[in-house]
Amino acid sequence: MPTARVARAGAPRPALFSITWPLLAELLLGMLVGLAGLWMASRMSDEASGAFALVNHLQAAFFILFRVISMGVSVVITQNLGAGNRRTADETARASLGATSWLAGITAAAVAVAAPWLLHWMNAPDGVMALAVPFLTMAAVALALDAYNATMAAVMRAHLHARDTLYNMLAMHALHLLLCVPLMSGFGPLPPLGLVGFALAMALSRAFGLAWHLWLWRWRLQLVPTARDWWALRWRRLGPALHIGLPGAAEAVAYRLALMVSIAMVARMGAAELATHSYTMQVMYFILLFGLAIGFASEILVGHLVGAGALHEAHRLVRKSVRLGLAVSTGVALLAAIGAPWYLRLFTSDARIVETATQLLWLTVLLEPGRTFNLVVINALRATGDARFPVLAGALSMVLVLAGGSWFLGVYLGWGLVGVWIAYAADEWLRGLTMAARWHWRGWVPHARETHRRVGRQRAVSA
Repeated sequence: MPTARVARAGAPRPALFSITWPLLAELLLGMLVGLAGLWMASRMSDEASGAFALVNHLQAAFFILFRVISMGVSVVITQNLGAGNRRTADETARASLGATSWLAGITAAAVAVAAPWLLHWMNAPDGVMALAVPFLTMAAVALALDAYNATMAAVMRAHLHARDTLYNMLAMHALHLLLCVPLMSGFGPLPPLGLVGFALAMALSRAFGLAWHLWLWRWRLQLVPTARDWWALRWRRLGPALHIGLPGAAEAVAYRLALMVSIAMVARMGAAELATHSYTMQVMYFILLFGLAIGFASEILVGHLVGAGALHEAHRLVRKSVRLGLAVSTGVALLAAIGAPWYLRLFTSDARIVETATQLLWLTVLLEPGRTFNLVVINALRATGDARFPVLAGALSMVLVLAGGSWFLGVYLGWGLVGVWIAYAADEWLRGLTMAARWHWRGWVPHARETHRRVGRQRAVSA
């Protein structure tokens, strides 16, 4: 590894915590809104809970497509800012809007049209299907608006304005919850819309978030998009972002597809098992937020460090991030497992569901350390330019261990949800140790050197 270079004048070197806590708070807000939605759905019926869970999984799967843009743009901007190349960073930000418009429009339209087929593929029971189809159709509108927010927020974070994005998300989610109550339950002349009301409130709040992001771009970044920026495809600027974003999104898509296969296996077990899986996954998502926030913060800072050529500093940062992530996520998982018999009763009074979900959360204590390696190291590898290795190394595990293991242990051997969770844990540990080995043995260094040379050439051309 080359000797760490002296940082350019003015290059930011914020502490890991100063980037992590706004990201954690933002992720936590989104999770709390999801939990609130699940709770409101559970008050309606177990079928509504199942419909809410299936639609959320589908939304998350399609949202990954938008990460092709936001993920790649964030990394490219951090690298260029680390190299002192603000002009290329701004051109990349503008180019991201047109790409987002095309991708979001096509994806949202496809989701709305194919909603019944998608839910049928997920083995949605008849009672769940009737509620989920209109819910998913309306949620497609919110999905498109979320794409813009994801891209614009990624640009803000790359410029180290994570707190501004947090305040936007706080207001956006608060508006969502305020609108949920009258739209879902009815108010005055408004009829109760149920889950459709939740999706409509989501769309309105996302439109508000987009307007706020436009103001933040103008105020913080002095970036004012032109009309052409919203539809033009600037491939020269998008190329480096796609080089990072496509493999990153492919890895995430492979994981989501494998996860959806496992959920389809769970749906075959029955409505009670699907509801149990839904409640447990919501808690597990809360646990992983801590590792995810540390991973995102590490990606931002590693991108700046690689752009500046400070590879030794990047290596030390990732090792510190992994240690922090292991301690925090494992501790939170342990607390979640201990408290499960009490807080799970907020969602269901079914003693069998509470008992099974508690067992799964104890298995999550074993799962989380393996997941931490994935969340932290994969993001760091991506920030160095080593974007293809994670998807190539992880795809086999996702197919055979996650999806195949869920079927073999959960269905074929008849272990049910416990078998599915064992498959989840085995997959996370196999992929996590593979990523940790990649980082430890410096497989990322040639990619980081090439990235530093590339942004240096761009800076010289822009000067």
